Amino acid sequence: MEDVLAQAGGAPQAALLENVPADALAANVAQVQAVLAHNTYQDQPPARLVAVTKTVAPAVVNALKPLGVLDIGENRVQVAVPKLAMLDEGFRLHWIGRLQTNKVKDIIEKVWLLHALDRLALAEEVERRADQRGVTVDALVQVNIAGESQKAGFSVAEVRPFLRRMKNYRCLRVRGLMAIMPFIEDEAQLTGYFRAMRALFDALAAEGFAGVRMEELSMGMSHDYAIAAREGATMVRVGTALYRAP
Repeated sequence: MEDVLAQAGGAPQAALLENVPADALAANVAQVQAVLAHNTYQDQPPARLVAVTKTVAPAVVNALKPLGVLDIGENRVQVAVPKLAMLDEGFRLHWIGRLQTNKVKDIIEKVWLLHALDRLALAEEVERRADQRGVTVDALVQVNIAGESQKAGFSVAEVRPFLRRMKNYRCLRVRGLMAIMPFIEDEAQLTGYFRAMRALFDALAAEGFAGVRMEELSMGMSHDYAIAAREGATMVRVGTALYRAP
C-alpha cells in the first residue's frame, strides 16, 4: 500500500492498519449498530454508520462489506484515491475532512457525500469542477457549533447567508449539516451542542432555501456517537470503535 501511495505523490502520516481479526471487526460493528439502535431520536430510524477508514488498509475496508457497512469516510486525497482502486464494488465514499480547493478535481467524481463544505471558496470550486465533469455533488454544510477557533466551518450566524447562495448553484446540492464536537468528557455540555445542532437543522428545514434540502445531520464520532444518535444525528462517523482489539 505504501508503494502505491508513493506513486500517487504522497505518503501516509502513519502506517495504515493492515489487519483486524474478523471476529473482532464483526463484534465491534455489531456493538456500534446495537448502540445506534438503542439510541434513536423520536421516530427517526437508527443513525447511519459511516465507517471512518482513513487509518486502515484496503483489506480491512473490504472486510466491512460482508458486515453490511458500505459507507466509508476518508480525508486525505493521496491516501484515499489509490485505496479506492483496491476496494470491492458497492462502497459509498464520504469525504469527512477539510478539502483543499486544489484537490477537488481529484475526488469530484468519486465522492458520494461531501461532509465538510466549510467555506465559500470550496463551494465555488466544487460547482466549477462538477459543471466541467457533468456531475452533481451532494454536500453537507459544516457548522462550528461550539465556536472553536481551531476548527473549520461556518458559525451559526453565517449559515443562512451561505444557504441563500445555493440557488445560484446548478451542480452542488446541499443536503444537510455536519458538525465536529469538542473533544470533552462533560456529557451535559456535549448534549447541549448536539441539541443546538439538531435545533438549527430543524429550523433551517422549516424555513426552506432554494437548492437546499435538509435531509442529513452528520455528527458524532467514536467517543460521543451514542449521544449524537439520541439527539438527532442521521449519520455518525465512527473509526476507532470499529477497529479496537477485543
